[in-house]
Amino acid sequence: MPLTRPYDVDPADEQLHRPDNETLWNESYYLDFVTGDGALAGYVRIGLYPNLGVTWWTTMVVGPDRPVTASVAYDLPAGSGPGLVLDSKGVAVSGEIVRPLETMRVHGSAPAVDHAGPTGVYQGDPGRPTTVGLDLTWTTDGVPYHYDVTTRYEIPCLVNGEVTVGGSRFEVVGQGQRDHSWGVRDWWAFGWCWAAARLDDGTRLHVADIRIPGSPLAFGYIQPPGGGVLPVSSLSVSEELGDEGMPRSARMLVEPGGIELDIRPVAFGPLVLTADDGRVSRFPRAAATFAAADGRTGTGWIEWNQPEHAMPGH
Repeated sequence: MPLTRPYDVDPADEQLHRPDNETLWNESYYLDFVTGDGALAGYVRIGLYPNLGVTWWTTMVVGPDRPVTASVAYDLPAGSGPGLVLDSKGVAVSGEIVRPLETMRVHGSAPAVDHAGPTGVYQGDPGRPTTVGLDLTWTTDGVPYHYDVTTRYEIPCLVNGEVTVGGSRFEVVGQGQRDHSWGVRDWWAFGWCWAAARLDDGTRLHVADIRIPGSPLAFGYIQPPGGGVLPVSSLSVSEELGDEGMPRSARMLVEPGGIELDIRPVAFGPLVLTADDGRVSRFPRAAATFAAADGRTGTGWIEWNQPEHAMPGH
């Protein structure tokens, strides 16, 4: 099928790409979910750094009334096969593109720890050992959307399957987003805010506020319930910081359409990212509620990348 619109995605790009010689060249698959009742949420990220010889596995299961279950490893070996298969240090996970741009499945198990709260991740709390199991399928619920200036695309999805934590099993029927990107990924160079949500009228919304000093950028889409894609033309984002720099709330104004959103993080799954040269970035990612000024509500995920040099006091 010919690609006729700037945001169309080539189905061939669902597969892995040939890396260039940049040290921080990265290819990642990122998938999240929120159940219909909002009680359980999670994300899975498989990040390949072939020129560093490592794979990042960062996965969280969270909820407003449960511990933060974190399964994190930054030193798994780089895969050598054609697929997304992790089998090292107890992580036995496969990611499968079942039908390009239509369906992706993640299944397997990995060691994890439970934290009583998200600030423990920042404070070095070792947590309580447990395990996490995944058998989830992301089915496209909208139009796959390729950014116009970088090698990355986003796909709004419905999500079904199950998650197990320790001896507890949870059914997942909900919604989420998945993305795939390839190219240099330097987490410590600049900050951003990213969010994706589904509102109760069926609107799908995705925004990215890229905070490069002197050169801010905004990307994203609005997909109305009746169909169609409206690329984001302008974006204003502000947040109120709380404990350990984790935002308590955020406000967004998105154009076209003048969509005003009040966003409340309800369950954080944060990370601390440390570069080989000692640079540190905090990464508070949270399941959240989204309330539009016109009365629509919804759920989704929001994240901030917070390099230390860009935070107040640094």
